Amino acid sequence: MQLRPGMTIVEMGPGPGRLLIPAARRVLPGGRAIGIELQQGMLDKLRRKLAKNDPGNIELIHSDATKKVLPDASVDLIYLSTVLGEIPDRATALRNCFDALRPGGRLSITEVIGDPHYQSRAKLRTLAEAAGFTPESLEGNWRMYTANFLRP
Repeated sequence: MQLRPGMTIVEMGPGPGRLLIPAARRVLPGGRAIGIELQQGMLDKLRRKLAKNDPGNIELIHSDATKKVLPDASVDLIYLSTVLGEIPDRATALRNCFDALRPGGRLSITEVIGDPHYQSRAKLRTLAEAAGFTPESLEGNWRMYTANFLRP
């Protein structure tokens, strides 16, 4: 995801923080990490984990991806790992990501075939392009991949 110190990053659906906490450390010093989580139980688990292991730069927001909770052009990177398919209105969620990203910002989405909400590469590309994103890179294969898109 090309994380660098000073970046503002967002994970949609961080769950218990398996990716968010290490990513937050990678953007220090000066960076912020925001987790937007719909499930209160996951937020509670993440808060308990942060009580023991907080890098000090994580903000948690209890919301869903279809709600506009981030200021426009305020974020360098938004990532989702096996989460997009769980969002009923994926088009709105991706438009919100587009609006929140600064020009040149990156959207990174990882999908794994074993996930019951798996999104194919073709479907993801169609959704991302409809939201205004430009494809940047694709790593992996049809079973497990990460697709990166840029906000022009």
